[in-house]
Amino acid sequence: MCGNNMSVPLPAIVPAARKATAAVIFMHGLGDTGHGWAEGFAGIRLPHVKYICPHAPTMPVSLNMRMSMPSWFDIYGLSPDANEDEAGIKRASENIKALIDQEVKNGIPSHRILLGGFSQGGALSLYTALTTQQKLAGVVALSCWLPLRNSFPQASGSSVNKDMHVLQCHGDADPLVPFMFGSQTAEKMKSLVNPGNVTFKSYRGLPHSACPEEMVDIKRFIEKRLPPISDE
Repeated sequence: MCGNNMSVPLPAIVPAARKATAAVIFMHGLGDTGHGWAEGFAGIRLPHVKYICPHAPTMPVSLNMRMSMPSWFDIYGLSPDANEDEAGIKRASENIKALIDQEVKNGIPSHRILLGGFSQGGALSLYTALTTQQKLAGVVALSCWLPLRNSFPQASGSSVNKDMHVLQCHGDADPLVPFMFGSQTAEKMKSLVNPGNVTFKSYRGLPHSACPEEMVDIKRFIEKRLPPISDE
């Protein structure tokens, strides 16, 4: 955990309004930080849920002429046949698994933790959920794709999350991560987890961003997957 990670600031956190009995760990997109998403979750927060929005380390990104920016791993292209930064994806995923472990140590069991992310962060959340040994509450994957998809189903290992619920959202006017890439990812996910638990929602006219309707859908999904527990 040394090197690059030492310079990464602590995650943006929206604390639970009362005792936290569940958590959402949500990864931002390329070139962004966790702050904007923390604000977004503050607007749809549930009182027993803690929202953790980590910041990606800064690194040169091939897609953007090697300019340095916050990025979970390197990106060479955004088409289904582009080469992928396998080592970087796996390293980023291990860091997210360590964040999950930290919350478990804080007293929130992993099955009460939901992963999520937007674009590159959504890609990382899908990959992490499929490869972790930690049983999770589910995944919210926005405007994204499944990285290293040809390594599955073998990469799934023990598949502790084969029955997890997935909410995938994508704007049908996305110029960056094409809508078809999102819908193909949803089909791939249905082959890796219980297909009845995969929901793919499209938003008419939405570019590569989120919208209020989508945030309401995310809130409903979190309410279903992370209900309050009776002794709160």
